[in-house]
Amino acid sequence: MKKYLSAASAVLACAVLVVAAASASPKKHSAVTINFMTYVWQPTTVAATKQIVAAWNASHSDIKVNEIQIDPNTVHDYMVTNFAGSTAPDIVQDEAADLAGFTQQGYIADIRKLIPSGLQASIAPRAWGSVTFGRKVVAVPTLLQTYNVFANVDALKAAGVKLPTVASPWTWTQFRAAAKKLTGNGKFGVGWGLKSPTSVSMSMALNWGGTFFYFDKSAGKWVVKVTAAETKYLTTVHDMIWTDGSIDPAAVGSSGGGVLPGFFAGKYAMTIQGNYAAQQMISDAPAGFHWALLPLLKGTSQDQMADPQTFSVTSQSQHKQEAVQFLAYLANAQNMQKLAAGDWLIPSNPAAGKKLVKSTKHYGSWKVAISSLPALRQHPLNQLVNYPRFKSQIATPALQAYFQNKSSLSDLSGALSSGWTTVNTH
Repeated sequence: MKKYLSAASAVLACAVLVVAAASASPKKHSAVTINFMTYVWQPTTVAATKQIVAAWNASHSDIKVNEIQIDPNTVHDYMVTNFAGSTAPDIVQDEAADLAGFTQQGYIADIRKLIPSGLQASIAPRAWGSVTFGRKVVAVPTLLQTYNVFANVDALKAAGVKLPTVASPWTWTQFRAAAKKLTGNGKFGVGWGLKSPTSVSMSMALNWGGTFFYFDKSAGKWVVKVTAAETKYLTTVHDMIWTDGSIDPAAVGSSGGGVLPGFFAGKYAMTIQGNYAAQQMISDAPAGFHWALLPLLKGTSQDQMADPQTFSVTSQSQHKQEAVQFLAYLANAQNMQKLAAGDWLIPSNPAAGKKLVKSTKHYGSWKVAISSLPALRQHPLNQLVNYPRFKSQIATPALQAYFQNKSSLSDLSGALSSGWTTVNTH
């Protein structure tokens, strides 16, 4: 009996050792997959994004990123459909002005406590402000745009018009005078496509402190007003078209890109575009055409709207921490430099901007673009849930009519004010 007990004890001891050894061995975890929606479309940026994702996947066996590329014109609808169907990816790319509604509906995660301190410190505070709702931080802001004057350098020199500098930018008064001087003999000082006039107007009215949206404390709600600040911007542009004749009236109904052929052909000495149009200048301008991106125009300030491209983690994601880890990598200085260079947009990370200026062949224009970052400020519209509806249904047609001289300033003011009330009551 004692012999059998000893044998049984030995077997039991071996079993215990096997179990202990097994529990001491590291467990193999299956890799987490992060679905990452992006709307990049410039070939250079598409390539840069794929390279960043590939580099991450090669060095992170436990967190794999699956890139989902969509049409940039379908971003809002894509998000609505996938949020409603509970099929949203872990990360979505959007812009700050489109996030308020999704945040209010609970579709976007608050990542404030997940953001690494290094990422927090690397991005300009005003950019973070554009994606902050109360105490919630709902995105990582990356690339920003400005609205700039692009000039045909040879045309300005021939007319004796001195180019502005970062240290001495043009005021709107100086810009208006230069446009007049460059107009005549079938040519115009400026070709400006204002088919989509809302974003540029919301941004450039800030040159005089105009925001269009004001909080009425007595009523406890946001209202739309055309004050003296907005009026200064609106009437300056309107008068350049219809009084001075220095902005081609025929171009006003065109898109921004629609006036570039006229700019390249010499019909327009200057054009106002999003700064990203520099990419088209590089690719489409004829040989020997000398263009320059000019510093931001100045009213009482050079302020413009900070409406950055954003990357948000969705509330439906089961891997929020891992998603933020990837976003910290995506938004580091080296990678943001690559993305900014491809899109010709301003990185929210100043270190990325410095890298760009040092490495680019287009030093002057990039220096101008990067110097604009401190002028970008948060706009009230980024916090307003119904702004996207107001923009498409009310502001765009009302501003089109005004700039095409089909309505008065009083008509425009009334349409914007009553239209904002309408979108908030229906």
